[in-house]
Amino acid sequence: MCKGKKIFGKKWIAGVLMFLAAGMLTACAGEPEKIKVEPVKVESYEEEGKKDASSGAEDGEGAAVGPESMEDNAEADTGAGEISDGAETSVSEEKLKEWFGENCIVEQTFEVELSEYEGKVYFVPYRPKEDGAEFYMQIVRDGEIMTEINSYVPEALQQERFGSLDAVSFFDLNFDGNTDIVLIETYGDTTFAAVYYGEPGNEEEGNGFFLAQSQLSEALTDALDTVSVSELRTLLTGGKKNGGFSDYQEAYGAVIRLCELEESYNAEEYSQELTYDLIDFDGDDIPELVAGVPGYYVSLYTYTGGRVCTLMDKWGYGAMGNAGYEYAPGKNSLRNQNADYAGAILYTTYMTMGAEYTMEQVVQIVFYNFDDVNGNGIPDEEEQSSIGYYGVTYIDGREVTAKECEAYDMGGYEFIAGKMSAEDMLAQLGQ
Repeated sequence: MCKGKKIFGKKWIAGVLMFLAAGMLTACAGEPEKIKVEPVKVESYEEEGKKDASSGAEDGEGAAVGPESMEDNAEADTGAGEISDGAETSVSEEKLKEWFGENCIVEQTFEVELSEYEGKVYFVPYRPKEDGAEFYMQIVRDGEIMTEINSYVPEALQQERFGSLDAVSFFDLNFDGNTDIVLIETYGDTTFAAVYYGEPGNEEEGNGFFLAQSQLSEALTDALDTVSVSELRTLLTGGKKNGGFSDYQEAYGAVIRLCELEESYNAEEYSQELTYDLIDFDGDDIPELVAGVPGYYVSLYTYTGGRVCTLMDKWGYGAMGNAGYEYAPGKNSLRNQNADYAGAILYTTYMTMGAEYTMEQVVQIVFYNFDDVNGNGIPDEEEQSSIGYYGVTYIDGREVTAKECEAYDMGGYEFIAGKMSAEDMLAQLGQ
């Protein structure tokens, strides 16, 4: 399994850098508005006769019984398709309405396995009960609402009436190891794609949740001649699942196409364009792909066995003391240097790509460039006169020597940043 960490936009970057300054390097998900719903009991549904999910789903790939087969992710124009292998008795329309209410869209309600939750859950969409109400979705497990998902509707269609939910698909669209949700919806006479990136839960956030990707959804809809899940997947990956790419060139081509679509409506947010590069991060025969907007954020991807793995997902830098991210070519070592309190505290963090294709922290070295007399970890007013005249270095709260710190430095570090346009990078990849 390969999972990355993700951030969203400049507003989030400012927030995450505050966390970085406090000693947290890895970027936490952040933040368009999230829906956080405590588990709420709904009428318990029977085990017997439930739709069953097919076994053996790939990482980030939801297995589902329903209108769209999760084996081939193909759907007909009506949204109907084959039933997944491993399916057992289908649940009747009457039973689904008994469990989830009269307004659940039974033809698009099914049991799935999503990476954000343990075990099987039900994806339950609801049509508006009345004019002015909104279409929405719930993830339900064993009679508990795990999260509620508000729908994305393009601004131009927000005065139109909900028409239909034409197709639903669950797969890892953005290569971060989490299951995402793709909907095909119709409002009025217009059909559009709606993408929701999945985020795993944790102690702070609680249950897993899904974030609507409005700009990507708009870009995908505009790029498709026929708005369907199969056409969307063909546009992004040639119809291939992550894990089925022939080589890194093909895989990275898919990543670049997604990155360009994600940023195609962000021209006013950043003063520079997306750029790309290939680097040798870990010393094997396969290069890693760099993608990012210089001075704002950078992403890093690797390739293994037909699969793209996200090592860095839009890690922000360029403000609040974060100078960026460096690597020692071929030595599997990442270094980040970050400052807080106008340089009074300096953080040097070393990371490495682990066996699960994630960035793992090796060590964080904290240098206090002031005399922290009261030991509270911040330069208080009476201590600020000592800034620049005093220095002590810690690892895990233990004072260390310069020689101990040098043992972590692989030498020859270079900044991770893109150098060429998408067009040039695709040409170099032969895509």
